[in-house]
Amino acid sequence: MQEHILTICYLVASVTFILGLKMLSNPAAARKGNLVAAAGMTIAIFGTIFLYHDAETGAGLHNLGWIFGGLCIGGIIGTLAAKKVKMTAMPEMVSLFNGMGGACAALISIVEFNHLSAEIVQSGVAAVSAGKILIIVLGLIIGSVSFAGSIIAWGKLNGSIKDFSFSGQNILNLFILAVTLGLGAYLVMQPGQSMFVYIILTLALIYGVFFVMPIGGADMPVVISLLNSFTGVAAACGGFLYDNKVMLTGGILVGAAGTLLTILMCKAMNRSLTNVLIGSFGGNKQGAASGNTAQGHYKEISLSDSAMLMSYANKVMIVPGYGLAVAQAQHICHELEKILNDKGVEVKYAIHPVAGRMPGHMNVLLAEADVSYEKLLEMEEANDEFKSCDVVLILGANDVVNPAAKNDPSSPIYGMPILEVELAKNVIVNKRSMKPGYAGIENALFFQPKTSMLFGDAKKVLQDLVGEIKSV
Repeated sequence: MQEHILTICYLVASVTFILGLKMLSNPAAARKGNLVAAAGMTIAIFGTIFLYHDAETGAGLHNLGWIFGGLCIGGIIGTLAAKKVKMTAMPEMVSLFNGMGGACAALISIVEFNHLSAEIVQSGVAAVSAGKILIIVLGLIIGSVSFAGSIIAWGKLNGSIKDFSFSGQNILNLFILAVTLGLGAYLVMQPGQSMFVYIILTLALIYGVFFVMPIGGADMPVVISLLNSFTGVAAACGGFLYDNKVMLTGGILVGAAGTLLTILMCKAMNRSLTNVLIGSFGGNKQGAASGNTAQGHYKEISLSDSAMLMSYANKVMIVPGYGLAVAQAQHICHELEKILNDKGVEVKYAIHPVAGRMPGHMNVLLAEADVSYEKLLEMEEANDEFKSCDVVLILGANDVVNPAAKNDPSSPIYGMPILEVELAKNVIVNKRSMKPGYAGIENALFFQPKTSMLFGDAKKVLQDLVGEIKSV
């Protein structure tokens, strides 16, 4: 009876995962979808704890004290981290949590292989399924790569780890990967060689580090998505090992969603995945920056002139970037939007697919400030409207509005679709300084005649701008 109830729990959880993922595709339903999926996971966890029984012995789970202790500690840490994290730190938190998932999958593989090793000692190699060994090896390699890569991505996003590459690194990476896979294949054929598990673990961790180290700049959203798909696949391997349907379903969903998102990110950047991983776009910032020398002179605009220009405009388009997130200026940005609306000015937001440090970063940021979803325009839609805009206000965005992507074949971002803000009548760029953006390259937009620079912290500038507009 308990087995049937547990099966129903897993079925319910699997359905909630699918429904939750579907709801995440709509910003208005995303929060509810997240809660629905979380409820399904809760059902699956407690169903496993209280209803699972071994098919052979009939025994339930042991060490419930350790299990609930882990749930409590992890739940407290996760809750505190999620509540305290700033929106600017959300990408590195996602990377860190994703890395923990990969580590979990790798540990599961190690534990299960140790169990099989004991079985080999008692019953011989013939009693062990080659398919099960294959799943263990795959879970170990993919989980370890995901863990190491995610930790490096976390460090690079928070600035504690710098981009690093050397001549021939791609060849070395491929060599390490080939050796790792070769040892994995040998272990599948000779499962009695238990020492190879730890050699494979070490090589997979090294590969994960070298895999992400040279990648930087605007490619980080792609890397995060790819590593997320790795963790999903590793979790699915765990589902195979334990014959756990809900774990398998969840892993497949995460793996598939991460893969599709990776493809969409590459398409948004007009780059192949191979080009992202091997080309290391943004990894060598000095080299990238050297490709673009100073473009000329820029002009500044005062707060009062900016307020006057925006107050008498018919349409204003706001382009949010990482600078907006760093300044935590999303709420005052929404206030600016409302004040302009009161003056009869139409205000919309142009969102580039890879703006910020992870996919959807700007959407989440603006949703936190209760910006209407209808005002958030995707890149293609926004590009169609720039010609009719009187003013474009760029808040901390850089690489996603750089015209070098269209007209400079020597630029590292050449070919990447951008927000064509230069089509508007006036462009106001808010930045702290003239330093290059995350990809480390100069932006010719800043030196164009219709562009004016408004220097300063985004939050302070917007607060002062709101005050000036009120007085107009």
